[in-house]
Amino acid sequence: QVQLVESGGGLVQPGGSLRLSCAASGFSLDYYVIGWFRQAPGKEREGVSCISIGDGSTYYADSVKGRFTISRDNAKNTVYLQMNSLKPEDTAVYYCNAERSITSTATRNYWGQGTQVTVSS
Repeated sequence: QVQLVESGGGLVQPGGSLRLSCAASGFSLDYYVIGWFRQAPGKEREGVSCISIGDGSTYYADSVKGRFTISRDNAKNTVYLQMNSLKPEDTAVYYCNAERSITSTATRNYWGQGTQVTVSS
């Protein structure tokens, strides 16, 4: 079965840390770009960070730059999002996405089910 499974969410106090995991099963993450997105209540889903499995290049949204780190473990077919110095505005459901180009016009795209992150005192 092809799926992405997120884990690691939870309740944390402001200034705390969490590490999210995105594990792929049923397919290899090779040649994919893995992105972390989040959606807070009443807001649109926004991109947080992404990593290219092929060359390891990364991207961070300005709102998380310097606090979040994305990484990959090819042997475990898993991507991580280390989140430090968490703020209440980081509260959201976090989703991982895997996308790769199949042809010049077609892509293959998978989403996980999401994991809740709540930052509150």
